[in-house]
Amino acid sequence: MTRFAWLQFRMQAAVAVGALAVIAVVLAVTGPNLVHLYNTSVANCAARGNCAAATTAFLSNDHVLQDLGNLLIALPALAGMFWGAPLVARELETGTEQLVWAQGVTRSRWILAKLGLIGLASSAASGLLSLMLTWWSNPFDRVNMNKFTSVFDQRDVVPIGYAAFAFALGVTAGALIRRTLPAMASTLVAFVAVRLVFTHWVRPHLITPVHLVTALRATSGMTYNETNNGPLTLIGSKPGAWVYSAQVVNKAGNAVPGVFLDREACLQSRAAPACIGQLREALVYQPASRYWAFQWYEMAIFLALAFVLGGFCVWWVRSRLV
Repeated sequence: MTRFAWLQFRMQAAVAVGALAVIAVVLAVTGPNLVHLYNTSVANCAARGNCAAATTAFLSNDHVLQDLGNLLIALPALAGMFWGAPLVARELETGTEQLVWAQGVTRSRWILAKLGLIGLASSAASGLLSLMLTWWSNPFDRVNMNKFTSVFDQRDVVPIGYAAFAFALGVTAGALIRRTLPAMASTLVAFVAVRLVFTHWVRPHLITPVHLVTALRATSGMTYNETNNGPLTLIGSKPGAWVYSAQVVNKAGNAVPGVFLDREACLQSRAAPACIGQLREALVYQPASRYWAFQWYEMAIFLALAFVLGGFCVWWVRSRLV
């Protein structure tokens, strides 16, 4: 049965391998030049005093290849739509499932072989693309200094979990809906919804954040953000960290409005040290050192969801499909 599943899937596999090979060649050719540009322009910019201009010029390189990260975001959804959703739905639409199961292949063996082979292929494709993009994008990530916010979904191991989940979701949708096109549309909508919910409401609570209150010091490197006389917010307090909130508070822990500093001229007058001494910096953040913990936790959760959906599909095909 595994050989039969491979014969049915080999064309899609060949297209995926060809696309990955082309991307690998392009990244391998351009990657060393990117590292050279970083080493010659950004790595030693502090000594020349032109880091702002150097980083801006560096980040303007290879915009097209930088956008490959968007492909990595879309790849799991595409695998779920085009590889997962038709897997059962197409057989049910055409009526060929009865012919397959009448040839001595049990339903369990049939669905397990399909899930294992194609699910592994979808995860491997996303994992390989993520590995290549993570290697190629390393100079850009070193400049941006924060992989938590902008590129977390496009790096390292989490795309493997996304792909496995999207594929299992597509198979489940196809088995339940029994029509290929509606199953494909449902897979896309459900996958996007789950990803949004997880990103905004689940991921921030996977690990309890660090709460840190420290004395505020008047330094030339301090910058603030103030909107409509609201609380004063520190910018860039923890490079590389995922900052949930960063505010200036008084000794009682209450946020200090920006107008307070304007009125008292805390940062400009001779009284600045005394005034600053009354204030604190309150941070809620995830340290940069927890990046890999978030990666592994999120991948494990999506892999677990994929296994649950896969088990449901096996049960559904064995017991419910007639």
